[in-house]
Amino acid sequence: MLITVVPFVIALVISLVVTPLTILWFKKMGWVIDPKKMPHPAHIHKVPVPKGGGIPIFLGVMITVFLLLKPDHQLVAIAMAGLLALVVGLIDDIRSSNPYLRLGMNFLVTLIIVASGIGIAYISNPFGGVIDLSKIKWGFDLLGSHHEVWILADLFALLWIPSLMNAINWSSGVDGQISGVITIAAVVLGIISLNYSADITQWPVATLAFATAGAFAGLTVFHFYPQKIMPGYSATSLAGLYLGVISILATAKVGALIIVLGIPLIDFVYLLTKRILSGKSPVWGDKSHLHHKLLAMGWGRRRIALFYWLAAAVLGIAALSFTARTKLIIMVGLVILMAIFILWQYSSRYFRQ
Repeated sequence: MLITVVPFVIALVISLVVTPLTILWFKKMGWVIDPKKMPHPAHIHKVPVPKGGGIPIFLGVMITVFLLLKPDHQLVAIAMAGLLALVVGLIDDIRSSNPYLRLGMNFLVTLIIVASGIGIAYISNPFGGVIDLSKIKWGFDLLGSHHEVWILADLFALLWIPSLMNAINWSSGVDGQISGVITIAAVVLGIISLNYSADITQWPVATLAFATAGAFAGLTVFHFYPQKIMPGYSATSLAGLYLGVISILATAKVGALIIVLGIPLIDFVYLLTKRILSGKSPVWGDKSHLHHKLLAMGWGRRRIALFYWLAAAVLGIAALSFTARTKLIIMVGLVILMAIFILWQYSSRYFRQ
């Protein structure tokens, strides 16, 4: 109860209280996204809506974990990194900032995490065994203490967390879509941590996971159609940060998170590749995301959100149930299905023309 239900409920209540206050504050200050005054390819709403979802998320998660856990240097690092991500995100929520600046800050946020000793030493090998990322090390003495940098492990983390922060942000285009997916993903990671409940070092990880789930569940109440608030970059970057850290700490269950977030991640990789091959900047938004294609097919916003939630839940069950090799097969299957969908879109457009 103390590492599952209690953190979820505390974070949920905080989020349910803080989110409407955030909406009122942003509206009073005039910090709303008016599609008529500030048109953007990623915005599909018709009336002014505030962002700022990172405020209830940060407060919900951090208050909960500091109430329930004894602070250590890693928890302090997560709080510092989260605060920096929140500030950068809120600046973007209030007045759009340069995406390259945001990307640079993503790496700075991740550097705080890596410097605290959070890194991926081992990852599961789908073909058997594990891949050791801790072999290549660089040792040095500083202030009378010996320190070691695990080069491959730290590089992996420096790429993994910023990629999550941006992939999740790219999939936040429809009311309730990504907030519900993050709730499900955090619950799955929390359950994975409980599988190792005999190891007390996993208890704080489970607490962080269920606190994240509770905070995003509270935000989803106000984000679902018709949305009263958009998560904004502040909430989506925090989602990537928290999920990335949890997946590393939860016995390096990076593969499980890749499965749960399979559709947003495949969409992210596809668009990143497409933009680069087209000679365009990969960080500037457009209407090529999967949710935009589903909207163009006539799907409603509720239907798209529920589709993403259902897919995340089904893939979450698969991530909890299957081996690394089976997870790889599932991921390859998802890629094939997405490729078929994209080819069908292009071919139907060609024949219509």
